[in-house]
Amino acid sequence: MVLQSSASVVGIDLGNTSSKIGVARRGGIDVIANEVSNRATPSLISFTARQRYIGEAAKTAETSNFKNTVGSLKRLIGRSFDDPEVQEIESKFLNCKLVDVNGSVGVEVNYLGEPAVFSATQLVAMYLGRLRDQTAVELSQAVSDVVIAVPGWYTDNQRRAMLDAASIAGLNPLRLINDLTAVALGYGITKSDLPAAPEPPKHVVFIDIGHSNYSVAVAAFSKGQLNIKSTAYDRNFGGRDLDFALVQHFAAEFKTKYKIDVLSSPKAIFRLSAGCEKLKKVLSANTEAPLNVESIMNDVDASSKLTRVEFEGLVAEVLSRVQAPILAALADAGLEASDIDSIELVGGSSRVPAIKERISELFPGKTLGVTLNADEAIARGATFACAVLSPVFKVRDFAVQDIATYPITIFWEKDEVNAAEEEGTELLVFPKGNTVPSTKVLTFSRGGPFDLEARYTNPEDLPGNISPWIGKATFKNVTKTAAGEPATVKVKARLNLHGILSFEGAYLHEESEKVEEVVDAPMEGEGAPVEGEAPAPKKTKKVVKKTDIPVVAGYATLDQSIVNQFTEAEGQMSATDKLVTETEDRKNALEEYVYDTRSKLEGRYAPYVQASEKEKLLSMLQDAEDWLYTEEGEDAIKSVYVSKLDEVKAVGGPVALRCKEDEARPKAASQLREATNEFMTKAQSGDEKYSHLSEKDLESVIEKAALASSWLDNQMAKQAERAKNVAPATTSEEILKRRDDVVYHCSGILNKPKPRAVVPPKTDTPPAKEEKEPVVEETEEGSATVEDMDAADELD
Repeated sequence: MVLQSSASVVGIDLGNTSSKIGVARRGGIDVIANEVSNRATPSLISFTARQRYIGEAAKTAETSNFKNTVGSLKRLIGRSFDDPEVQEIESKFLNCKLVDVNGSVGVEVNYLGEPAVFSATQLVAMYLGRLRDQTAVELSQAVSDVVIAVPGWYTDNQRRAMLDAASIAGLNPLRLINDLTAVALGYGITKSDLPAAPEPPKHVVFIDIGHSNYSVAVAAFSKGQLNIKSTAYDRNFGGRDLDFALVQHFAAEFKTKYKIDVLSSPKAIFRLSAGCEKLKKVLSANTEAPLNVESIMNDVDASSKLTRVEFEGLVAEVLSRVQAPILAALADAGLEASDIDSIELVGGSSRVPAIKERISELFPGKTLGVTLNADEAIARGATFACAVLSPVFKVRDFAVQDIATYPITIFWEKDEVNAAEEEGTELLVFPKGNTVPSTKVLTFSRGGPFDLEARYTNPEDLPGNISPWIGKATFKNVTKTAAGEPATVKVKARLNLHGILSFEGAYLHEESEKVEEVVDAPMEGEGAPVEGEAPAPKKTKKVVKKTDIPVVAGYATLDQSIVNQFTEAEGQMSATDKLVTETEDRKNALEEYVYDTRSKLEGRYAPYVQASEKEKLLSMLQDAEDWLYTEEGEDAIKSVYVSKLDEVKAVGGPVALRCKEDEARPKAASQLREATNEFMTKAQSGDEKYSHLSEKDLESVIEKAALASSWLDNQMAKQAERAKNVAPATTSEEILKRRDDVVYHCSGILNKPKPRAVVPPKTDTPPAKEEKEPVVEETEEGSATVEDMDAADELD
């Protein structure tokens, strides 16, 4: 159970097509809605000649600005431009131009009227900044600490790039959590019926099939504990592959049917893709579905239809890949399908009947679970993870043990001093499935400074051609011992909560023996030792000295100067967006005022405007409208729109005020009369509860109410003599202020409490108190044994 606090707890599911944001509040988890009340925000950024559009606004602009609209953000971050998966797979789902940005992939777009290049890290930072602002508006407070869900197959490089993007966006990720680990956490933390030791755990298979990614995890649940036993992935399997097969099919059909080549036009492909995605969703619930694409190209309105059987035939090759990840995950977990207690599906593409059928074939006799929200389970789990890490939230105790996806090996060069004694130059430190987080201690015998290099053990398993290189560390100030022997150096290598490797530190480990005499205290009655007796015994004590040594480490991440540069650039772009938005708001406000006021002058405002005023105001409104649709009015700066609006309101404002006051004044007058009548009645009632008040007090109440009533009668009489199209004699604000003054004065008098009755003091002498001896609770002095334990594994 999550308890609400003033601090924000936020979990982000960064999806390929859309993202969800979870927040902890009101004792639970909510997935919040965006500015158009959608709980899923499109993962898109659209660059225009005036500003950036991000999220919903980018989705709206995508159709007309698809070449400058960027998606697939989570697929691009941390990848290189020449990555085969980027060039051969991602490029066919993007309309923007991909470019090389200092070795990483980026995009070239037209922004503010000029070509601009942005790296994938910058793009993700832009999008995270939008999610940050959206959450801040919802929670009415600044947002910093978050947990971000990422694919479990992300490498160290991709994870570091995500952290860089979050830093640029001004966020502090408490954890990068694997997608299905988040799902499993959200599933298990709410369960009250999990088995307790020594009962065997409950095994659940989680399957996430989204727009571009397919993940499987086998989890073991016990009371208060989650252990991820295995994971498996198909990085390039998802709903977009089904859409792509449909696009190819209908493009071929329309080439024959309408004599148009859809694949030759990016805009036509975009329109057909949108239609195919809708058709796929309809086929998930129906056996047949129509396809209609208006003006697909060359003014042709294309139409067709497809049955579910035909659809499954078109995507047969894709469907043949459904079972492999599940079988791989079961094998790595050492389990059979019969050992699984439950199968839970999440992700939008898990709704496709053909996919569910192939999953069911692997688990005969078992029902596929749909207890989780297929679209929001990751965001909810990430939010739970954030609440667990937040010091100001209380969450049910629930331990989570995740595992490493890729094995990591440490490499080094042989030491010149003891090269003959070293058996190798590499060691598998974190095998596949190693617990995360985890710290390992490596022990080396060295006669001088040395380097260690961390790489992924099996480069062929990594996405595309991502470099297996993770990082390098140099250990300085290492010298031989005083005896001329190589020094023993212990190095801490850690896979942290993000799944990122780092060299945490190192120290010289020196052991020596110290001889001490054993001095026994003489027993009672004994004196000093007799001459000639045997000398006192001695014992040897092992002494360990640890001396920290400096570590200089480098990893596959952006230099801090570049992060700072990107952060500054993002700040400037955000300021530009804000100014453009505010300028557009002021322009819209002027346009709205022109049309609204002109309409009201012939209707609601008619009794309140003089002929000369109306003529002048109509002229000014027409001039403002004409100016708005000139080139100058189309692209004016914010201050000009503000000035134009103020100028028109200077004439129209008094008219609007007269109308408003004519409606509000009677209500205000009624409230003042009600108050004066109430207080005069109470003061003249002779009620017992006011008997303690003096005549002067009661007269003061009556006088205050009478004066206010007289003032109101006078003001309303003046107003009745005035025409509606001139300035009012009094305003509702003045009347209500008078009412507040009456209430304050009269209530202060009438609510005076009665004086308390005087009680004579008691004369009886109280009995003497019995003195008691203080009770002192003695405690036996104890002792504690402190055992110095190293929880890390020693690797020699």
